[in-house]
Amino acid sequence: MSLDRSSLQEQILKLKEEKRAIILAHNYQREEVQDIADFVGDSLELSRTASTVDCDMIVFCGVSFMAESASILSPDKTVLLPEEAALCPMADMIHVDSPRRVRKSFPGFDNPPPYIYPAEFTLRDIKAKYPGVPVVAYVNTTADVKAESDICCTSANVVKVIESLPGEEVICVPDKNLSMWAQKNTKKRVIAWDGYCNIHERVTPDDVRRARTEHPAAMIMAHPECRLDVLEAVDHVTSTSGMLRFARSSSAQEFIVGTEIGLMHRLRKENPEKVFYPLRKDMICPNMKKTTLQSVLRAFLENSHLVKVPEHIRVPAKRALDRMLAIS
Repeated sequence: MSLDRSSLQEQILKLKEEKRAIILAHNYQREEVQDIADFVGDSLELSRTASTVDCDMIVFCGVSFMAESASILSPDKTVLLPEEAALCPMADMIHVDSPRRVRKSFPGFDNPPPYIYPAEFTLRDIKAKYPGVPVVAYVNTTADVKAESDICCTSANVVKVIESLPGEEVICVPDKNLSMWAQKNTKKRVIAWDGYCNIHERVTPDDVRRARTEHPAAMIMAHPECRLDVLEAVDHVTSTSGMLRFARSSSAQEFIVGTEIGLMHRLRKENPEKVFYPLRKDMICPNMKKTTLQSVLRAFLENSHLVKVPEHIRVPAKRALDRMLAIS
């Protein structure tokens, strides 16, 4: 399909109108995909917005768990993921159960510093080890993990969610870095999972020191999916939406951005008078970048790839999301 950008955009917009569709693009998507979208934002923000819009179809330019969230909140709408292979490695680091595994004991399960459990275990293993301890699932999880959990959280509200729960312990999955950030900010004991985002995990305190040396006047923002030693070294820890708000409201004129570089496009568009630098130039998620304008056009033409969460998973997963929204 060898069409120039303007031709692709024209066809997409025509098909979008014909199919009564909306296009959602995550903040980490390619620039041209963000520019064609009706709404750009973080994953849950987009799914919630889509659930309020009068449309028949949602084309979600993101990764698979995001399209699942849209299906959970908009079960009567057709949800398409333009690139079927756009997955989230962190979301795939945790599984509810494994039918091939029979584990009667839990070797290495006791006193793992700092309470981080390895990914060869399953969510049901952890729940069996800590009966009655509530499970907090990051929105960056698959639908079945959400359905097995008590409540969901975002990177922005994880501490508030944890504090809302009874008892002195919580299980928080799957991101160990987000869990350790939460542990730093709550008195509850956080039982974490050994999952991580391979893009944020690669950032080190040396990167922060280098950035400060290169841009001494800049404020450094970092996503809580970064390691705790990185978060302790920056000026502001917040979600992607939080970074957008902080950049708009801050009197600073220069910012170092500690998240996937796709966010830089929106930061620069919304703050043309300010300057933004990536904390690391290689903070590029290959899964987020799989979606192209050609992908979006193909999704419209071929009705691919349909994402439909079955009701026995959708209903409890929505319950976990609703519990979070009720306290947010």
